[in-house]
Amino acid sequence: MKLTKPAPAAKPAPAPTADADIRASDADRDRVAAILREALAEGRLDPEEHAERIDVVYRAKTMGELEPVLRDLPAPADGARTAPAEGAYEYGPAAPIPDQNLVAIFSASTRKGRWRVPARINAVAIFGSVEIDLTEAVFPQQQVTINATSLFGSVEIRVPENVTLRSSGSGVLGSFEIETHEADDDSAPQVQVNGYAVLGSVEARPKRGAWIRDLRDRLREDRLDRHERFSGDRREKYERHIEERLERHGRMLEERLERHERRRAERRERREGRFR
Repeated sequence: MKLTKPAPAAKPAPAPTADADIRASDADRDRVAAILREALAEGRLDPEEHAERIDVVYRAKTMGELEPVLRDLPAPADGARTAPAEGAYEYGPAAPIPDQNLVAIFSASTRKGRWRVPARINAVAIFGSVEIDLTEAVFPQQQVTINATSLFGSVEIRVPENVTLRSSGSGVLGSFEIETHEADDDSAPQVQVNGYAVLGSVEARPKRGAWIRDLRDRLREDRLDRHERFSGDRREKYERHIEERLERHGRMLEERLERHERRRAERRERREGRFR
């Protein structure tokens, strides 16, 4: 009778690794850090919380250790940068801003930088110049009317590229030049320029490359810069604290060694005096 050798039992397949136990890569840590930076810029995290979570991110070994730092934050939306960011125009029921008057008589008047645009602006240039720059402005309302009057002077208006620009005016022995533009977004601000120029000029045009959403990006960058400066200051304070502790510790060691040497010298003197 021929005996057959039993076939060796198959080795059990290794149990699948849970997602939380998968080792995190540098790309995974950078992705989570980018989400935390976005949350800091949006005000969802304060600088201290951001610093604590960043420390956890770059010490994480597995995906499971990365999950808790994002648990209370919204998931990032794909393609959020392709359209104007939500809230970029900041329309709302806030208190109305009073009309603003810019008058230049044998002088110059300028309004630019980051400012809240009122619903009506009156610009008058008489042997002078008025400059209105809306490229970094915040629009609390959609409709903005600019009444421009130029008598032997000039009124110059600049608006963001993604804003609707319309005009109604004329020039009398002068120039009234408005480069009208219709924004692709129906909810974008609308700037209406009215007025006339007598032996003077009124000019309005979009500033190429300047978009309203860029303002929000700049605000986000400013907040991140402030956080970096805050982190740098805190790091400097921590380093100074460590240096002071080390100095105090060094002084304590020196004082302890001096006391020890004095006691040894005193004991040696007592022994020498005893044998004399």
